[in-house]
Amino acid sequence: MQRSTQKLIIFVLAASIISFSIGWSFAKKTYTNPSVISVISATDNRSDPGKINDMGDVWSKLQTVYYDNSKLDLAKLKYGAVKGFVAAIGDPYTVFMTPEESKDFEDGLEGELEGIGAELTVKQGKLVVVSPLKNSPAQKAGLKPGDVIYKINDKIAEDMSLYDAIKAIRGAKGSAVKLTIIRENSPEPIEVKIVRDSIVVDSVTVEKLPGDIFHVSINQFNDHTIKEFQSAIQTILLEKAKGMVLDVRGNGGGYLDTSVAVLSELISGQQTASIIKKRDTSQNETVKTNGSGKLADIPLVVLVDKGSASASEIVAGAIQDYKRGLIIGEKTFGKGSVQELIKLDDGATLRLTIAKWFTPLNRTIDETGVAPDKEVKITEEDIKVDRDPQLDAAVSYLKSYHSSR
Repeated sequence: MQRSTQKLIIFVLAASIISFSIGWSFAKKTYTNPSVISVISATDNRSDPGKINDMGDVWSKLQTVYYDNSKLDLAKLKYGAVKGFVAAIGDPYTVFMTPEESKDFEDGLEGELEGIGAELTVKQGKLVVVSPLKNSPAQKAGLKPGDVIYKINDKIAEDMSLYDAIKAIRGAKGSAVKLTIIRENSPEPIEVKIVRDSIVVDSVTVEKLPGDIFHVSINQFNDHTIKEFQSAIQTILLEKAKGMVLDVRGNGGGYLDTSVAVLSELISGQQTASIIKKRDTSQNETVKTNGSGKLADIPLVVLVDKGSASASEIVAGAIQDYKRGLIIGEKTFGKGSVQELIKLDDGATLRLTIAKWFTPLNRTIDETGVAPDKEVKITEEDIKVDRDPQLDAAVSYLKSYHSSR
């Protein structure tokens, strides 16, 4: 995936089996991939009294003493050293990815997924489901946002790196994986067997509801979203819609410029979409909408849940700040940092936190999320009978909006 200009990606650090994410700035940059040994040897010793940075000495000892010489793969050890070096920062969103992991990430942003179809992240050392993708094996098996994956095929997930856990969950289409889930308010762990499948993520889907209300779901803010959303806009305008439900439940994010393009159609004029604050305050920037506003006069509800993250929160936060529409559902994920993705010359990548983003009214949602204007939860009983009280509440609000005018 080549992009000619610098793009911000605001995604949930996910592994939708394949896709890694959460708030990136994707810059088309190439850096020489330095030797791990030379990088670590050059490290400041002030915080390293044990002089563990002498990787050359460690490598020499391994070569001469370690029992199984077949395991001394220098390339693999170098990648492992860099991973540990970066992970020691303690920021789950600052990560080194090998060429294989980097390719998986790019495939995920293109909407080409294979596995169970769930976005994952790490919270307080635990592997957590951000959201199962719509119509995915994970969703059909009953995975929910907030579920903690305790075991993967009887192996404890906390003992694995994020990528190793993802690789354990991934597998050939038709094969199965067993997950042991810890769920809030569930007294016992839950075992779930999921059959893997090929997954295609539709960016935008549109459904006309009774009362000339349109239900527009955006599942990812990816390369296809703008074109698909523009097509949805044409349908909505031609059909003279009386209301619109923008559904970003389970949407872990995507490109910032795509979310701003969507927001630009929902509000009038060139308005602040997000404020990006960096380490060097002179580099702070304000991201503006483009002034298109084709849907700015249509009554609006935005549906959110625990799986709505990053780019989804930018849209929901701005809509809430401008009082442009009603936010219905549950509190969102709470991802308010921005990462830059740097491509190295061997195909590996370094993702590092470079900024925090804020809503137009200078609110941070990091770790707190966007609280809905009207909280509506979906219960186990709702799921069993295929009932959607959040969508019902949105439609009810839009119908009452018109009847009161």
